[in-house]
Amino acid sequence: MVSGAKKGHKALNYVSELIKIGIALSSEHNIERLLEMIVDQARRLTNADGGTLYILNDEKTALDFAIVQNASLNVRMGGSGKPMKWKPVNLKNIDGSPNYTNVSSYVALSGEVINISDVYNAKGFNFDGTKRFDAGTGYRSKSMLVVPMRNHENDIIGVLQLLNAIDKKTGKIIKFSRTSQDITLSLASQAAIALTNNRLIQDLANLLESFIRSIAAAIDEKSPYTGGHVKRVAGLVMDIAERINQCTEGYFKDIHFSADELNELRIAAWLHDVGKITMPEHVVDKATKLETVCDRVMLLKTRFEILKRDYEIKLLKEKIISEYGENSIKKEMTEDIFYRTLQDDLDFIINLNKGSEFVDDAMIERLNSIKTKTLFIDGKPMPLITDDELYNLSIKRGTLNCEERAIINNHAALTYKMLSQLPFPKKLRRVPEYASAHHECLNGTGYPFGLKEEQIPLQARIIALADVFEALTAKDRPYKKAKTLSEAIKIMTFMVKDRHIDPNLFDFFVKEKIYLDYAKKELSPTQIDIETID
Repeated sequence: MVSGAKKGHKALNYVSELIKIGIALSSEHNIERLLEMIVDQARRLTNADGGTLYILNDEKTALDFAIVQNASLNVRMGGSGKPMKWKPVNLKNIDGSPNYTNVSSYVALSGEVINISDVYNAKGFNFDGTKRFDAGTGYRSKSMLVVPMRNHENDIIGVLQLLNAIDKKTGKIIKFSRTSQDITLSLASQAAIALTNNRLIQDLANLLESFIRSIAAAIDEKSPYTGGHVKRVAGLVMDIAERINQCTEGYFKDIHFSADELNELRIAAWLHDVGKITMPEHVVDKATKLETVCDRVMLLKTRFEILKRDYEIKLLKEKIISEYGENSIKKEMTEDIFYRTLQDDLDFIINLNKGSEFVDDAMIERLNSIKTKTLFIDGKPMPLITDDELYNLSIKRGTLNCEERAIINNHAALTYKMLSQLPFPKKLRRVPEYASAHHECLNGTGYPFGLKEEQIPLQARIIALADVFEALTAKDRPYKKAKTLSEAIKIMTFMVKDRHIDPNLFDFFVKEKIYLDYAKKELSPTQIDIETID
């Protein structure tokens, strides 16, 4: 009765141990530590001197060495130990037949458990490699237990091999007991499920990462002029965040982003312009005020040319029917003034179309005056400038009219709308918030939500600063010339005064010379006109 009670108590302890190990395996997210833990726990429960963990490769053609341990030889390879460099065990021979002579490949192919009391006397398997290893190290491999690792779908994903069970009382090598075999099988099953779950989580993370980068690439590819914008902004965002983590003094000394928070910020930076994927290219890339599918200034040039020719025809007719003399000279003078005026008006419009200067009331008055001129096409009068052309040419600053500006500004709202519908995991739940708030301003005048200063998280402020700096210095925009470092910093200084960007963040950006590190990687040498900012 006492003996039975002891056995029951021992079995209960094993169950308790397996439960604890199962919980530990399930909570371990680092795959290298997980693999190492599997071998450690299997050796501990069976009192094995050595252990090897093989993982079936993706092609299911070979077993890769993942972990190798041996206490007597003080060997730990794989995981936190030395890098694993051993060649994999092929599941097939050169002729294509199954490799049943290697014990680990046999178990992987058959799914059977192999329990050998002495490998030197074993039949049916080739242990020449084991014997050579022993001869080179002075070790004696004897008892061996090899079990398959099956996942929840009963597929074999690996093999766990234990070597030399040690009797705790005598210290001698013994055969692995039936209890040790059952425990190892149970542990292998738990380990396989934990490993599969870990891989699944990692695969989902990789899928999300690839999807994010694909979307970012699609946004940049949508416009030939903004290619690389998302990548550059994301890189700069992470440079700023990591530099904040290294800060030991000043405003940000007590702020530290965890690994999960850094990843959340990185993904938000990659997705900050996802709303632009819905926008027409001719709005995103509008280089001049009259550009739609093409730059309509060419139509204006044609009309000006038609008007000049009409006037020439009119003059020639008058010369033919009129008498030569003093009147002729006056007409030639008038003709010269007309041509000069017309050319001046065209040059004025061409320059205005670029959107590089502020349009004042005098310029708009001159545009209205030019619009009164008419030409005839198919005998019908037509204004030299149409109402829509006048509307676009009258844009005060830049190349976008009010409707187009609203479309561009709406990309931030669309970013939030799109991202907020995605089931981000808990660690990424604030990605939509960070990504969509990169155009919010501390003074509450930003978009899409008009957030106040206290409502804008630091992560969104970092993306905003990086977005502004990249946009100012970008070399690939058709609607503006790339700013030099000094020009960009000067503009951002005014933005700080107007409470558009975070002053503490900008001071840190300047003090740490993050702008200079970025410039040396991304800008043309001619743009780097300063290195130190007073």
